Amino acid sequence: MAPESDVAIEFRGVSYRLDGERILLSGLNMQVRRGETMVLLGRSGSGKTTTLKLINRLLDPTEGQVLVEGRATRDWDLIRLRRRIGYVIQEAGLFPHFTVERNVGLVPRLERWSPQRISTRVEALLTLVGLEPKRFAHRYPGELSGGQRQRIGVARALAADPPLLLMDEPFGALDPLTRAEIQQEFKTLQKWLQKTIVFVTHDLREAALFATRVALMEAGKLVGVYAPAELRLASDPALAAYAKAFESLPAPQGGE
Repeated sequence: MAPESDVAIEFRGVSYRLDGERILLSGLNMQVRRGETMVLLGRSGSGKTTTLKLINRLLDPTEGQVLVEGRATRDWDLIRLRRRIGYVIQEAGLFPHFTVERNVGLVPRLERWSPQRISTRVEALLTLVGLEPKRFAHRYPGELSGGQRQRIGVARALAADPPLLLMDEPFGALDPLTRAEIQQEFKTLQKWLQKTIVFVTHDLREAALFATRVALMEAGKLVGVYAPAELRLASDPALAAYAKAFESLPAPQGGE
């Protein structure tokens, strides 16, 4: 168990029941360390997205506590909590009637940043995600490709420089070539950002590419938390499918 000062997010005996009956998550105990990328990996219905939504209080636990930066999520002011957490989903979730500039600058505007500071931040973020500000700032989401919209979604999540970033299968709706391209771009961005990231996927290659550690989930329960190298070498029969898949994938550059 990591020292408390090194823990960004913690789940303590967390369960979630839909309508008080159907169990979507059961007895989750897990820590996410500051600065790491924790990948939640598992089949559809395993509890990955439910776990993610408990962090920014899109859901509240039926039992147990979720702690963010040492404070239970129920004790946070909801607006302050969510503004400390960037959130990236499939298809980016952009406002179609806002320009790219207005979409990216939304949270800084709510935080009452000056117009000049917002403009500077938007320009820097568009450049960071590989979109030329002069070409893209005044376009609308409907004028962009899927890959471009996803880049805008990442830029918007980073706009107010939140310490935590939640990503729910953010590249899953992209065609294979665009997905591979943006995955590599995000890998480079990930090293530069040094943020705490919780990343949901069912894609083994994506998990191997991004994960500091992998939380395997199945039927609403945590199977275990592993470094990618541990999964490659796992001898437990319950992990055989994952071990075989990770063994066939290239190890991340620079070690694990």
